[in-house]
Amino acid sequence: MSGTSLDGVDGVLAEFSAAGMPKVVSHAYRAFPETLRDELLALNTSGPDELHRAALAASTLAGLYVEVVNELLVHANAAPPAVRAIGSHGQTVRHRPALGYSWQINNPALLAERSGIAVVSDFRSRDVAAGGQGAPLVAAFHRALFGCAGETRAVLNLGGISNLTALLANGQTTGFDCGPANVLMDLWCLRHTGQRFDADGAWAASGTVLPRLLDELLQEPYFAALPPKSTGRDLFNADWLANRLRRFDVQCRPEDVQATLCELTAITCTQAVEAHAGTANELLVCGGGALNKHLMRRLAQHLPTMAVGLTDDRGLPAQHVEAAAFAWLAYKHLHGEPGNLSAVTGAAGPRVLGALYPA
Repeated sequence: MSGTSLDGVDGVLAEFSAAGMPKVVSHAYRAFPETLRDELLALNTSGPDELHRAALAASTLAGLYVEVVNELLVHANAAPPAVRAIGSHGQTVRHRPALGYSWQINNPALLAERSGIAVVSDFRSRDVAAGGQGAPLVAAFHRALFGCAGETRAVLNLGGISNLTALLANGQTTGFDCGPANVLMDLWCLRHTGQRFDADGAWAASGTVLPRLLDELLQEPYFAALPPKSTGRDLFNADWLANRLRRFDVQCRPEDVQATLCELTAITCTQAVEAHAGTANELLVCGGGALNKHLMRRLAQHLPTMAVGLTDDRGLPAQHVEAAAFAWLAYKHLHGEPGNLSAVTGAAGPRVLGALYPA
């Protein structure tokens, strides 16, 4: 899995029980080379020679996936024939479900060729074809792994974008993208400190939240829209932030803007939890943002009646969840079982997701 944060690739090797529940055997990570990261970011907007550049980026990305797969196999002392399939999400560069597409750059044929393992990819397009958002797709996995009969739980993924899954006591599941998680904070941090992310949220913690700027940011109509809904860099990007800073029209310290962006994430996630999982006993957090100690403290302060913790407490480390979800979706594809929840994505019904590239 490589997500909206554009930091790198997380992979897991998962062993599935007869009941279809995964156990993570090994984990590996590769950071994006700067040139690849810059190209993937550039491909989020229109530019010259896009098709050629996207094809080259897809092949480079597949090469990085191969490195992750090889490391996973070494850690587990396993050979390619022991693996049924690789679930490969690809890198989202355009997400426009209202226009009928969500585009993930990938080269699954090259990944299958170089790894010697079958690949399941292109998970989102079938849901979009059925009228859905194509996202978030992790909700069904969250339900399978973290759901508990008679108990309401909430799972919050803090990647580039935040997404919530509400696992209700009555067995129903809802979920949607809340808004930006790390995407704006990372952008601002890189611009002003040269660092790709704000380690532990320390820089944000050193600043002061600007109430008027926060109010300006919260006016974004997406936050008030009803689910099913999903979003990405198509909306929450450098231009979005620049436009709102111009409207704010006040000189401010960069660390105060960072503190305000962190608070924006905390508040929009809190509002989503309160509206859709307000009776939950616990909020399980995963994704890179789970390592942001300042953000975790802000969530806990905004949700005083809930136990706010990591998915580690329920058996799956926060950094493994999304990669494990796409291993699970590949498993579902191989068994001809639906991987989406139409109540979450808005699709016309359950669909088998993905396309298979044999080894």
